[in-house]
Parts: sequence; C-alpha cells; structure tokens
Amino acid sequence: MIKKRTPLLGALALLLAALAQANPNVPPPVQAKPLLISNATLHPVSGPVIANGRMLVEGGRIKAIGGADLAAPAGAQVIDLKGRHVYPGMVSANTVMGLVEVSAVRATVDTAESGSVNPNARALVAINADSDIIPVTRASGVLTVLSVPQARAGTGLVSGTSALVQLDGWNWEDMAIRPEVGLHVSLPTMRSIASVFATAEAPREELRRSVTAKLKLLDEVFESAAAYAKAKAADAKTPLDTRWEAMLPVVRGERPVFIDADDRWQIRQALDLAERFKLKIVIVGGADAAVFAPELKARDIPVVIGSLNRLPLRRDDDVDAIFRLPAELSKAGVRFCIAREDRDPSNERNLGFEAGQAVAFGLPADEALKAITLYPASILGADKLLGSLEVGKLASFFVSDGDPLDIRSNVERIFIQGREIELKDKQTGLRDKYLQRYLR
Repeated sequence: MIKKRTPLLGALALLLAALAQANPNVPPPVQAKPLLISNATLHPVSGPVIANGRMLVEGGRIKAIGGADLAAPAGAQVIDLKGRHVYPGMVSANTVMGLVEVSAVRATVDTAESGSVNPNARALVAINADSDIIPVTRASGVLTVLSVPQARAGTGLVSGTSALVQLDGWNWEDMAIRPEVGLHVSLPTMRSIASVFATAEAPREELRRSVTAKLKLLDEVFESAAAYAKAKAADAKTPLDTRWEAMLPVVRGERPVFIDADDRWQIRQALDLAERFKLKIVIVGGADAAVFAPELKARDIPVVIGSLNRLPLRRDDDVDAIFRLPAELSKAGVRFCIAREDRDPSNERNLGFEAGQAVAFGLPADEALKAITLYPASILGADKLLGSLEVGKLASFFVSDGDPLDIRSNVERIFIQGREIELKDKQTGLRDKYLQRYLR
C-alpha cells in the first residue's frame, strides 16, 4: 500500500531533487588537433609580457611560444584574439571545492570524517565533479584548486590528504592533477582562552588542559607513524594499519604537512613540531607569519596566506595588518601564495581580487599575479605542470579583456589542457532567463 506523501516529505523530496541536479556543462574531448593562439598579449608570469604574441598548443600542452613568426602547423585551429590578454589559470591553494555544495545543507557537505585522527582520508575520492560551483569558479579564471579535507570542529587534528584538481572532468579521476598533495593538520588555539575566559580561572585551566591533551595526541600520532615505518622497514609482514600506512610518505619526507596555524602560539607549535619529527611543513593561514619571517626563510617553510578580507587577530593590531602580510613576506624573502580560508567554495571565484587587494597594500603587481599562479603551483609541487605559460606545461589558461586582479576585467574564454570550456553556469543561466523579462 502506498502511503500519501505529507507536505513536509514533499518539500524535502523537492529540495533533494534540486540538489541532485548536475551542472549542464559537458566536458569536451581531449585536444585532437593543434591550436594556435594568435595576436595575443601573453603574460607568461615567469617572464616578460609578450605583445602580439603567439602560442602553439598540442596534445593539451604548450608546444611553443613566440612572436608573429611562429607558424601554425597544417590543420591547426587558429584563434585571433585581437590583442586580448592571455594568463595561466589561477591556482587556489586552500579550498573545499567539490566537497561542499550548499554549506547550510548538511547532506551536501562532505568535508570531515568522524574522530580526531584520519590521515587515511582522501579528499579526491569525495569530490563531486557535477558541482554547480565548479563552472562558476572557473569562469573567473581559477582553473585549478587544492581540495582539502577539514578537521571536525572542536576535536579534529589530522584530517587527511588533499588533492590538486583541475576544474573540468566527468569525474574525480578525470579532474586529478596530483591525487595526493599533503597531509593536513589543524592545531588547537589558545586565543579563545584569553578572549572568552579572561576572568574565569576554572574554564581557562580546563581549556589549557584540553589543548595540552590535543598536542600530546598529535605527538603520539607522529611517533606511532614513525614507529610503524621502522617496523615495516624491518619486517615486510608487519600487520597493515591504514592510518600509519597513509603517513609513510610524510615520515619519509616525501610529502609535506600543511598545518593550519594563524597566531604566534600556533605557528610556534607548528615550527617545533616540524623540528621534532623532521617534517616538511607548510603554514596555512599565517596571519602572524611575518613575526617569524627570518626563521621561515632560513628553514624554507612556505606560507599559504588565508583570505585577506578578514579582521586582524587582536583588537590592538593595526587594521591593515592582514592586508600588508603578503608584502611583508615578499620583502622578507619568504615563499608564499595567496589563497582563501572561507569554507564556502562559492567565493573561490574572488581569488584574483584578493591578490589585487594585496597590491593596494604594497605587494608589487607582478608578485601578486605570481601569488595566485606560479607560487601556489610551486608550493603544491606542480610548478612543472601549472602556474605559468611555458613550453611543456599544461595548456590551462584564460583570455581576459584586462588585468584579472581588477574587478572591472572580464574573463572571455577559458582553456583547460588545450580544450576550450564553455562559459556557461547556473549564474549565467539565471542572467539569461531574467533578461528575457525585459525583452518582451
């Protein structure tokens, strides 16, 4: 017997049906014939701008770059850009792209596993290639992102391994550029203790004990992983432990550890952790990173700067403290890139404007462009594939009518591995729909 559907169940079914709809974009096939980009203003990023430049693309990679004397091979498709600007695709180095669709709807959020320690969790296999946010993001020139597993609020420490993916493909396997980039660790913070419980001794002590326990557990995690590595090396028949198996590349120094650390106390803990266990680390967030600039430079520890559009950490900090951070790290010679820390992936389209804001506070424009292209590619170990227009690299680039750091500029065309991707998404669909209202 079929029961009558209640209004609540009906509404829920409609909501789930709406969320299940895939974006309409069809991934194009692999590049079949050569492509010559002609009459373009090329911005290689790794070298000087080439006016009236030409770029030859074959097999999804850049084959040659030159001037008007670069000839098109037989059968090539030639695109005359009439002086438009060509930039390498932006690389966003700290996202939850593909792991979150609607942040307010729990069923569409797949960012964290239960428990505190999950080094064996892999972001790649959870990515939804049909996310409506993907075509919106790439339409701004962000063509590659690092999708990062998150620590569960309040308890999470080791969240898993991130994946570097391109924003086009039928599934997560098609999208993968580097399936496993780094292990992600979230450090507890002491700031809330001072700010929220400044006059309450008992809660303050309780939180201190909680933070101390978490740091002790984190030490035990790396000690156990190191012990497991030694046991495996001594006896290949050592029983498999998936958690410590996932950490073997970290223990061997083959894979970096990305540590979420914003304030001075957290960054100090991250540096000490790296020293104790001989880890290759990357600081993520890094609001107070300028304080440690000499040490970061000496130890060659890069910083993935979180969003610039946020308040300073402390009430007595300069109001522009975060805005100045990229310029200060650049001046000090610290490797860095600009990313975002908003857990809502719908805002990743604003990455270029974050870099533009850094220019307004002292970062040279060419450095700002590198901070969202070549520098993140280098930090993520993909600078031989992405981040600049160079022979041999993937032909993932976009065409703009102006500076992509300027909010007044528009992205007109995008290419991923030599394939042109249509600039159509949920937002352009709504725009076209409501334009009809005024054309009747």
